[in-house]
Amino acid sequence: MKRIKYTLLLHLFPPLVYLFMRLLYTTLRVEHLNREAQLRIWREGGNAIFCFWHGRLFMMPYVEERKRCKVLVSTSRDGEFISRVVRFFGIGTIRGSYRKASFGSIREIMQSLEQGYDIAVTPDGPKGPRYRVKKGIVEIARLSGRPLVPVSFSATKKKLFIPGTDSSCRCPSQGWCSCGASPYTYQERQAGTG
Repeated sequence: MKRIKYTLLLHLFPPLVYLFMRLLYTTLRVEHLNREAQLRIWREGGNAIFCFWHGRLFMMPYVEERKRCKVLVSTSRDGEFISRVVRFFGIGTIRGSYRKASFGSIREIMQSLEQGYDIAVTPDGPKGPRYRVKKGIVEIARLSGRPLVPVSFSATKKKLFIPGTDSSCRCPSQGWCSCGASPYTYQERQAGTG
């Protein structure tokens, strides 16, 4: 019986969640802040590693306009659900983890970056600790030479701080906004300039 419920959940809920997100998005006044660097990377034909906190993943499909993106998703049941939802947005998935030295997923991330895809990851992951960057994302940036672009979103009047950066943004009183910090590369970070 549990297996039947899970199968129904995986087939019925992802399209409903997708439709709910689309409907919700149409009701919001959207403002993108600090987005110039992200757009410049795309204009110059580049790609990047987008990172956002696990607790802020709900509206992230709307940050990636090119739809030439793959997101790292765990191999868990929750990961399967997320994978099926983002597929409706035209976003690919890479199943695995960069924290558990999963060479298959790291290899797929590197190949996808070489093919021009952006990669999206949650550096704190579902198991936390919350708002703590793991080493895996830094290693991927080092190996690939691609910039890390921290992004977030908020739908509050409060000031949103992106932990680990000096960026913040104030969101409109009614609506949704995405915030980006200046991208930096591993080489800049090592030199202390990023």
